Amino acid sequence: MSRAGTPANPLRDPRDLRLPRIAPPCGLVLFGVTGDLAAHKVMPAIYDLASRGLLPPGFSLVGFARRDWDLAAFTEVVRDSVEAHARTPFREDVWRQLAEGLRFVSGSFDDDAAFERLRETLAELDEERGTGGNHAFYLAIPPSQFAAVADQLQARGLASAPDGGWRRVVVEKPFGHDLASARELNAVLDEVFPRGSVFRIDHYRGKETVQNILAIRFANTLFEPLWNNHYVDHVQITMAEDIGIGSRAGYYDGIGAARDVIQNHLLQLLALVAMEEPTSFEADALVTEKVKALSSVVLPPRLDLATARGQYAAGWAGGHPVAGFHEEEGIPASSTTETYAAITLGVDTRRWAGVPFYLRTGKRLARRVTEIALVFKRAPHLPFAPTMTQELGQNALVIRVQPDEGMTVRFGSKVPGAAMEIRDVSMDFAYGGSFNEESPEAYERLILDVLLGDPPLFPRHEEVELSWRILDPVLAAWARQDAAGRGPQPYASGGWGPESADALLARTDRAWRRP
Repeated sequence: MSRAGTPANPLRDPRDLRLPRIAPPCGLVLFGVTGDLAAHKVMPAIYDLASRGLLPPGFSLVGFARRDWDLAAFTEVVRDSVEAHARTPFREDVWRQLAEGLRFVSGSFDDDAAFERLRETLAELDEERGTGGNHAFYLAIPPSQFAAVADQLQARGLASAPDGGWRRVVVEKPFGHDLASARELNAVLDEVFPRGSVFRIDHYRGKETVQNILAIRFANTLFEPLWNNHYVDHVQITMAEDIGIGSRAGYYDGIGAARDVIQNHLLQLLALVAMEEPTSFEADALVTEKVKALSSVVLPPRLDLATARGQYAAGWAGGHPVAGFHEEEGIPASSTTETYAAITLGVDTRRWAGVPFYLRTGKRLARRVTEIALVFKRAPHLPFAPTMTQELGQNALVIRVQPDEGMTVRFGSKVPGAAMEIRDVSMDFAYGGSFNEESPEAYERLILDVLLGDPPLFPRHEEVELSWRILDPVLAAWARQDAAGRGPQPYASGGWGPESADALLARTDRAWRRP
């Protein structure tokens, strides 16, 4: 017997202690099954969970799309996706078991007959596969279509679970484009599903290193005493990408870097850094502390001096010339959508008063990296000659979220030799070098948590609305700048963003890290 009280599964790696729980009898309905997200992330993650023995034998996956596919065509699509993108090796025995639970329903979101066929399909799965009325609906579709699908599910009785069963809904970002639209989306979902049944996917929350922030802070006495304004000078949270928008012009134009990344990923990272210790790691306790942290976030009075934005221009990436944002297919020459955004925030609590939090994200930057850097204050007194410490910077604790997951501590050390010369050195922890276990892909962890009904890694509607409350004034200030003819500043591809971003920190004698 396993720790969860279920029979041991021979497909499961007994060394894997991070994903120890097996989902109960259940199925998942995937709307938007023809999109990139389904092909690159969702379907491969489902296979990986099955490969690791974490799905029940009767698990079922139902695809819903307008394509005129039969079951054989859909099965081929799923197999192609799995073979191309799954993290674990492809195994015929795992695939055969998963394929037995595949079903496909053809139809559009306004097709009453299609949703009736979906209702019949789920009833058949409950009977044939033993899914027990337990079904999750994954909306990998634009938010503008959430209401139509929710209304259809409600009208067919699919949103209401039978006795002893459950129904859940999974939605992807963006959770609106401002506070008002986020509230509308929340109202639509709350009208159909109980709040505890709505799971908002933020894949950053499923990353091992993001979860490790809590372990670093609250499992060690080494860091927490320094985790405050007595020692921390400022915090930098960075998500840099070396790619451009690619084929996402239709989605990205009008959205931009701030809505796409800062509103969700970076503000969630800020909340984990700034929150107080929760009473437990249960969902309600974690949410309580994160909501308190986000509620304490304040904006500087001069947003023109405390924010920066830009658009990548032509340049070089990976040794190859690349086009600028306005040369990308589908982007109009008049677009003022930012591909780089940086903002300054404060957290008005006793712990963090006076410590600026600098958040930045951008495309076509020098390298792909996501990190959180706590940069510490300089020592109040240095009993050394200036020449001895001219290469000494500020101590820093850097949590690397991706791609080289781990943590670095930067501090000063004496250079070997007769002279007293002090230089920055680093101590490094890397997941790959410290653990034999391979980290699960974020979507594996999050999909399993949906099927288990475990919500700690999912932002709730309060967090979403607070994040928009923080960002809306920044977006409004940028809109006024656009109206005055002061749009985003161009920056060369392959660099670290526009000059205005460097000036943002230079005003307080600080500088961005160059990871």
